[in-house]
Formats: sequence, C-alpha cells, structure tokens
Amino acid sequence: MAVRRFQDLTVLDFHIHFRRDSDRTFKEDERARSEERGSGYRDQWRLAFDFPEPDGGGGRTWEDEADLWAGEMDRHGIERIVFVTGGGNDNLAQVVHRHPDRFIGFAHHDPFLPGAADELQRAIETLGLRGLKLIAPTLSRRIDDPSGYPVWEVAAAHRIPVLIHFGMLGAGGGIAYNDKINPAHLEGVAKDFPTVNFVVPHFGIQFVKELLFLCWACPNVHVDTSGSNQWIQWMPYTLTLDDLFRKFLETVGPGRIVYGSDSSWFPRGYVIRYLQDQIRVCRLLRLHHEDLQAIFGGNAARLIGVDLNGHD
Repeated sequence: MAVRRFQDLTVLDFHIHFRRDSDRTFKEDERARSEERGSGYRDQWRLAFDFPEPDGGGGRTWEDEADLWAGEMDRHGIERIVFVTGGGNDNLAQVVHRHPDRFIGFAHHDPFLPGAADELQRAIETLGLRGLKLIAPTLSRRIDDPSGYPVWEVAAAHRIPVLIHFGMLGAGGGIAYNDKINPAHLEGVAKDFPTVNFVVPHFGIQFVKELLFLCWACPNVHVDTSGSNQWIQWMPYTLTLDDLFRKFLETVGPGRIVYGSDSSWFPRGYVIRYLQDQIRVCRLLRLHHEDLQAIFGGNAARLIGVDLNGHD
C-alpha cells in the first residue's frame, strides 16, 4: 500500500495510459509518422520538463510493466490509478487483474462500430472494467451521432463514467482540428443521458470556453486536469494553470473537477511534478481540505464507484 504523502490527501489518479503495442492500428501508425515530422515541439517539451526519451518498452513483458506501475504508486504515494487505455479491452483487463486493489481499467473501443454496445456490456460485466475512454478526434463519427446511443444506454444502466478527449491530439504534426474535435457537440448526448457522468480531460484544451459553457448547461459533465497542459502556450491570450483551476472552480465548483496525470511511459514513469503543481495551485487558491480531497481522489472514486482505500 502506498505511503501517504501530500500532507493529508489520498490520491486517486483518474487518467493514466498503459503501454500495449499489440493492438496498434494503421491510423495510429499514420499519426505517429505525422507527429515525427513535427518532432521539434516534442523535443522542446521534453527539454522543458527534463523528461527522458521513452524506452519503447525496453523488452519488458506486460507483467513487468504492470509491476513497474505498482512500484511507482508505492514510491510516490498514489493510492489507486485508472488506466484509460491499454491495447484493447481484453489486454487492459489482464493488467488490472494483476493488481486489482490498486488498478482500475476503462474500456476504450469506438462506440460507433458494429456491436459496440455489446462490447461495452462485456467489458463491464465479464472483464470488470469500470468506465469508457474515447478520443473524439479519431472516432469514426461525431460524438452526437445517433448510432452511438446504444452505448450511452449501457453506460447509463451500469452507471459508469465516460471520459472523452476533445481538442488537439498528439505532438507537433498531430490533429489540430476536424469536425469531431469540439466538446460542444456533447451537449445533446449529455442532456439525453443525464445520469451518465461525462468527463472531458485536459481542461478541454483549446476549447476552454466551449467546455465551460457545456459544464454550465449540463451538470453531468466534469473536467479532468490531466497532463502538462502545454497547449496553453498556443492560445491567443495569456493562460496559466492557476487561471484554469480558478475559472473551472467558479463555474462547476470542486465537486466536478477530477485530477489526472496522463502518465504513460517509462523511464519517465509517474509524472509526480504534475500532481505537485496542481496541489500547489489549489492550496494557494485556499481550498478547504474537503475540496482538495474531492479533486485529488474523492470525485474520481465516486464516479467509478470505488473506495479510496482499495475496497469496492
């Protein structure tokens, strides 16, 4: 079990990626090649944060990788983590079952493919996954396409959260815009399924205004804080992490903000500096302990239906 740190907070990280290459798609290969052409942005980001190059797995098995993550949790004092992707639903279920008291997993398949609702049902009931993660810019249809409604019905029936990435994707050369990328498109779905808790990560990226208005319109839409949030440097106006926390606290309050790190690869491992930066911002905003605990663990535990101390 993790050693408690961060003074009096118990941390549940809502947003981590597990590296599994076996399900890599052609579209992902194309995106990787596109991002390679814009690698200068990625190199600049690594230098700014003093991150090493990813080791590509270093010959490790998935079991080795899972054990590394469990060790990172102990080293940094993280109580539980959510893997939102992991090379397909079956692969990620294996990972979660290796450390079931520490790991939580989300299904992550296209909701518009044939049989998607049945697959989500299987992922929850048979595989034990606890949510659904989607990347809107790469989906086969826009998020409000009616063909996705059977998936939202399964999510509603099982009361699982749905985490949907909107906004730019990848490093330089990645996706900056397409007709599926705007979180404003979620409004109709969120209103049609008011018992489904939708979560938009990274403060909505370049669609901060749209996400704020979406949260105002739909009380079942939450925001996650994950990642370096480096996208703020490309906004046409000055924006800081402090500004983002302050504005979302004003709009939705502490009960709809969910901490995540977006950690994903080794040897970097768990990105503790993201957590430290976010705790610093929230403490300097003078949030009460109850609000801090909600943001950094309680809200995620409530959305997933788990106990922060490892018991479902």
